[in-house]
Amino acid sequence: MILPVGTKIVANGPIAGTRHAYPEGTLGVIVELPADASHSYRVRLPDGFETNLTRSQFVLLRTLQEPRRAAGESALEDHELAQSVIFRCLVGSRAYGLETDASDFDTRGIFLAPAERHWSLYGVPEQLEDRTNDEVYWELQKFLVLALKANPNILEVLHSPEVLHATSLAEELRAMRSCFLSKLLFQTYNGYVLSQFRKLSRRLAGGHAPKWKHAMHLIRLLLAGITALREGIVPVRVEATHRSRLMAVRAGEEPFERIDQWRLELHREFEDAFRTTALPERPDYDRVNSFLLRARRSVLGDKA
Repeated sequence: MILPVGTKIVANGPIAGTRHAYPEGTLGVIVELPADASHSYRVRLPDGFETNLTRSQFVLLRTLQEPRRAAGESALEDHELAQSVIFRCLVGSRAYGLETDASDFDTRGIFLAPAERHWSLYGVPEQLEDRTNDEVYWELQKFLVLALKANPNILEVLHSPEVLHATSLAEELRAMRSCFLSKLLFQTYNGYVLSQFRKLSRRLAGGHAPKWKHAMHLIRLLLAGITALREGIVPVRVEATHRSRLMAVRAGEEPFERIDQWRLELHREFEDAFRTTALPERPDYDRVNSFLLRARRSVLGDKA
């Protein structure tokens, strides 16, 4: 997303001038836009000096002036989309029931921007990330497209038991989450685990220790995929019968050879589940499209 001319910014590092250097914290205003979001903005400083700054070299003045409502909302506030969040949940180890005391609180969410933002020259970002606070937010249409493709991370957001915020529209979306499940799930889950285990094996062959936490989550993904094909739901929280062994994998207490053998057994079980699943060949595109259109109309307001 490109910021408009007139936006007030604050430099987050020193700026080299022709006569002297400007310190971090210098105020400026955008006077010329880049060709795209990866290039520099032309910024005028208080004494009239102009320079080029990339988006990583400044923050918006308004984000410094306004108090944060919650940690990690800076990316949303930066784009004036904090009020547009319709859903927020926890994913990761704390949602899976596989956390330790040191585990992060991984937050994921969906935002639905006002119609004017979509109509404007500046558009709406498809995804916003705050890596410092482990938060990711998707624009609604982007989220739906990824869910229709059976993206494992996205499907887990829809099925997370740790909901932090949900509007009525988000509750409607969660109520229709079966629309996103199809046989495509077998390819996405199975293919991802296969490719990642090859990387783990190469790492081991190169004399490096496996990433045990990653190995644990790959096994968990296979277990979740098997249940999804058999029961038509994506289990996020791990069953008690598997938790202790998965935690042993995470702690590096299981030899990699045994972990890999478990994976191979689960792949065969996954294939059996795929052959007998009642899931359709493809997700329900029509119902999801109808939902998106209703959601878009809901933010038209009096501007239509």
